[in-house]
Amino acid sequence: MLKKIKLDSFVIAILGSIILAYVYPQPASSESKIPIDIIGSIGISLIFFFYGLTLSNQALKSGLSNWKLHLTIQGSTFLLFPLLILIFYPFAKNTDYELMWFSFLFLAALPSTVSSSVVMVSIAKGNLPGAIFNASISGILGILFTPFWIFLFIRQADFDYDLNQTYIQLITEIVIPLLLGLWLRRFFGVWAKNNKRMLTLFDKSIILLIVYKSFARSFEDQLFHNIHWTDFVLMGILVILLFIIVYALTGWIGKLLKFNHADQITNQFCSSKKSLVHGTVFSQALFGGSSILGMILLPLMIYHAFQIFIISIIAVEKGKKQTPSLKSE
Repeated sequence: MLKKIKLDSFVIAILGSIILAYVYPQPASSESKIPIDIIGSIGISLIFFFYGLTLSNQALKSGLSNWKLHLTIQGSTFLLFPLLILIFYPFAKNTDYELMWFSFLFLAALPSTVSSSVVMVSIAKGNLPGAIFNASISGILGILFTPFWIFLFIRQADFDYDLNQTYIQLITEIVIPLLLGLWLRRFFGVWAKNNKRMLTLFDKSIILLIVYKSFARSFEDQLFHNIHWTDFVLMGILVILLFIIVYALTGWIGKLLKFNHADQITNQFCSSKKSLVHGTVFSQALFGGSSILGMILLPLMIYHAFQIFIISIIAVEKGKKQTPSLKSE
């Protein structure tokens, strides 16, 4: 079965961007004449503008009645995840591991991913309308909840940070483009749907640019020089444990709520996912050109690669076991 799981090309591209940032960081350095920050900001705005254009009214309306599923998924995404990380704050506070802990909090506060959640639920024969609804609404709720969790601790961290500027950047780069896209959807929604592949390629290109810039500046400021290889191994182990715990807990919650098989698949798949798209663009808006950006994104990228790999295996296995009669009504 494992031979059917292909290595995700986007994960390979991310690794390539990090290597490029290490080998050739000059275009993204603080002294570079290339306006990479401006390009990234425009790209982020366009991502959320196109996101607004492609949101489906039908998909959003179709699952509104299944409120138990929606509350469970959104509660797991924006409450269960952060609370699991908050438990360890007293142990990390004022230690060398505080920045690592903060990077995990950022990961935990992010919305669920859209495309891969929907695709994996479809493969596993889960509740597809429920997946589309929750993956879509999660991105919107993330605009509110992700900064909320970060701002609770940002004042206690030793960062050069301007909250007022961050609020302005969040509104101008994310909220306004999203609202504009929603407003113009009736005019350009069909065009966006017909060019979905091109828009997805654009999204990934901007993400790769942000990853490149983030790590180039982290390498420039020698942020990773003080991190021992054992800390990277520890980070990888913690990422895997976090996924396993959340996947198990959401499965247990689904059993308590007596979800049917299709709803349980959607519950676990959507609840355990975190969006690299939103993570990279939110990190840009929240932390700007800070040298800590690479460190902030590192657990997220490890989690992204692992969630794609493991959920792909689970989805294929569940899909093989199910018959069409078990699909959600």
